[in-house]
Amino acid sequence: MIYEFISDIQFLIQFYVYNLINSLKQTDMKFRNYVGLSLSALMLFSCVSQKQMRQAEAKYGELNGAYLELQGKYRTLQDDQNKCNNQVSELKTNKSALESANADLKGQIDYLKQNNNTVLNQLKDLSVVTGSQAESIKKSLENIGSKDIYIKDLQGSIARKDSLNMALVMNLKGAIGNLDDKDINIKVDKGVVYVDISDKLLFKSGSYDVTDKAKDVLGKVAKVLNAQPDIEFLVEGHTDSLAIKSTGISDNWDLSVKRATTVVRILQTTYGLDPKRMTAAGRGQYLPLADNATAEGRAANRRTRIVILPQLDQFFKLLETKK
Repeated sequence: MIYEFISDIQFLIQFYVYNLINSLKQTDMKFRNYVGLSLSALMLFSCVSQKQMRQAEAKYGELNGAYLELQGKYRTLQDDQNKCNNQVSELKTNKSALESANADLKGQIDYLKQNNNTVLNQLKDLSVVTGSQAESIKKSLENIGSKDIYIKDLQGSIARKDSLNMALVMNLKGAIGNLDDKDINIKVDKGVVYVDISDKLLFKSGSYDVTDKAKDVLGKVAKVLNAQPDIEFLVEGHTDSLAIKSTGISDNWDLSVKRATTVVRILQTTYGLDPKRMTAAGRGQYLPLADNATAEGRAANRRTRIVILPQLDQFFKLLETKK
């Protein structure tokens, strides 16, 4: 460090001497000689090598570069400071807006509190409920509670009934299982189970004489119905709209009734179902599933339907016990 400081001083002395010599060129010769000798001695003392000059210049360049770098950083910091100042201003503006909104909300809360107090005061001014009125209100609430329990019981019973119907459908499908869906259809509609069996599985064309497959199909249905001794059911006969040509049969009404009674007799005599559980009915051509104008529609309409009747008496008993 000391050496670098001395080098810098020597450089400055040389620069000063050079300028001084130039200024003395116009002075007295004798005086210039005297000064020249003095400056020569000084120059000898302060003379430095070219290497040291280059080092000093390099040092100056390095310092100048550092200075420029610091200036760039300073400008960057000034830009950052300006951005921060802008953000602070924006935050102050937002704060003012939030404070204003908060003040508005407080005003609304105060207004609602005042209205609430007004309503409470109005309620205080109302007539006091008498003892008999209070007792009537109490009984009404108790009745509402009991009705609610009753409704829940009904809903539970309906849910159990629906579960039993679904179990019955699954059992019927499991028992019949290997037959074509076009020939037999099992479904639940509005809480009632329906079993539709095509006439070609049960009867000969235009007749109420059963086919060889009839007892096999009815036997599978009877097995499931025997397992549910509390279930009652209706056997319906259905026909298409074509006129009857067979002898001994008056019309489609007659054919549908005879087919229904034939199925009921087989279920009773062959498979032992209690006749008290069964009802036979003929629907004729008047409850079709499809259009009788086509062969496919007429084939769909010729069917025997077994309707598993809902056990309404159990619901009526439930209503009576809950009154």
